[in-house]
Amino acid sequence: MKEQMHKQKSSSFSYICLSSTKFVWKLAGTMLVSFCWVSMAASPSWGQSQRVDIELQIGVVQQFGSKANDNLTVKATEGEKLALRYQTIDGEAIVHTESIKLQVAMHPLPEPILQERVVLSSHRSFESAEQSALLWRARGIETEIAHPDRWQVWAKRSVYHTPLLRRLLLKSLKAHGDDTSYMETKVLRQFPQAFWILDGYRYNRHQLDIISGKDLIQVSRELDGQSIKHLYGGSLRLQLNAYGSYTLVNKVPLETYLRGVVPHEIGAEAPEAALEAQAILARTYVLRNLRRFAIDDYQLCATPECQVYKGLAQTYGAVDKAIAATKGLVLTYNNQLVDALYSSTTGGITAPYSDLWDGPERPYLTAVVDSVGNVWDLDNKSLASESNFRSFINLKKGFNEEDWDWFRWRYETSLSDMIKFLNKYLKRRKHPQAGFQKIHWVQVVERSPTGRVLKMEVQTDKGRIEIEKDQIRNAFWAPISTLFYIEPLYRDDRTLRGYAFVGGGFGHGVGLSQAGSHRLGQMGWSSERILSFYFPGTHIQQIHEEIIFWQHPPSTNAMAGATLRDQQACLTCIRGMLLVVINAFNH
Repeated sequence: MKEQMHKQKSSSFSYICLSSTKFVWKLAGTMLVSFCWVSMAASPSWGQSQRVDIELQIGVVQQFGSKANDNLTVKATEGEKLALRYQTIDGEAIVHTESIKLQVAMHPLPEPILQERVVLSSHRSFESAEQSALLWRARGIETEIAHPDRWQVWAKRSVYHTPLLRRLLLKSLKAHGDDTSYMETKVLRQFPQAFWILDGYRYNRHQLDIISGKDLIQVSRELDGQSIKHLYGGSLRLQLNAYGSYTLVNKVPLETYLRGVVPHEIGAEAPEAALEAQAILARTYVLRNLRRFAIDDYQLCATPECQVYKGLAQTYGAVDKAIAATKGLVLTYNNQLVDALYSSTTGGITAPYSDLWDGPERPYLTAVVDSVGNVWDLDNKSLASESNFRSFINLKKGFNEEDWDWFRWRYETSLSDMIKFLNKYLKRRKHPQAGFQKIHWVQVVERSPTGRVLKMEVQTDKGRIEIEKDQIRNAFWAPISTLFYIEPLYRDDRTLRGYAFVGGGFGHGVGLSQAGSHRLGQMGWSSERILSFYFPGTHIQQIHEEIIFWQHPPSTNAMAGATLRDQQACLTCIRGMLLVVINAFNH
């Protein structure tokens, strides 16, 4: 049966028509976010003997259709067929096939449409975005976290759903000194429509469920001239997202998901104990972070932005053994899942949470010198001291990571490259000093007791710019961690030509070092001992109904994250907005 494109009834975007006709077009389905994140088979017990697997929703292809030639080939495994389930005006329909090619075509709109959203802040990481969102909420502004290309905090579209409310919000924020928020505006003249062709008919649908009898589905994608192939367990769903494109979501059991994560995060050749530690952390991480993509109606992505997940095309006996040995085990602190953070290499010392992100400290994420010996006395030789830090970075031996490529590094970058990269960063953030032409100097102005750079300053021809914490790796190309110092580089005539970044580690450096866990596993440490080393005070538990997956930190509840002055200013702002709205309706 040939299916025609049909009108959607609800929206995750609000639009204003540019013509004189008052008209709102709704592109994508409104997302109803529930705090009951976990879908499980019907069973009243979480006991070990009857424990059920948890179904996850992983966005394996994000923003599909954002490029004109995007396509996905979805196949059943040999001897199987796919069941394609979709909605029609008469209810649900199912067709069967061995394979389909999913494509997206752009359809013209009858009238141009203006899409608007208020972006309150932009961030490198979800952790920073979430803390910012909590502080905005503490000031009385409802928010949602989005990821169009990097993490952003938006004024909640269902609350600020009219042009008047959005403009009043921005005006009030500017009046109270905010210079980070802005209106993101785009004129739409066409909209994307996903489709596939089967038996000579073209099916246009905004949502499609794909199921296979053996719960194995092959997906191929052409990307930048290369064919990328994956084999996924579970089922797939193509659905709209909040950015005017689609997401291919893999609905997959937790323990199956780990088979596609662990070998690609730590390496299948890692020692048994390190594999087990990684499995426990990966399981803990996904369950604690199920809220990340609530705006798009799935839970986690498949990239390093979350955890690398490549499906089941490459599986390994040693990895499967480690996952089975730790089945259902998670890492907890005070009966709550920990922030199960890990990185490739710490550079010889792990970082507390607040070295990278704002928000309350996690007591179990403390500074740990990544060594089994007494290579550095942190209590008496703080790395906040520049001289101490340089001495620490010059140490090459005695650390668990000492034989790894990213343990110590040096990168040189020219002023012209720094100007180009920093301007790109500033433009993305709508910074008022974007477009500067010269850098006069760069310096580290604040360093944490663990050596991480907390704040840098750049003097440009348009003024001084401050860059903090994890944003530093967005603003400068050279550092691959925030554990570094800088040295000016001069030409023969003693004029500045650039800077050398000298440091250690790869990644944020918080929590477990994957390189360090390799060494500890080779030394005969158990997975429990490895996790206790990197996460002091934590406990390994079986998942059960009393464990808290995640909750807002206590200090950010209600208005606790804002000062009294912020609260009073915000309440004044809200009262002013209400009066303007009331007066507008009265007239």
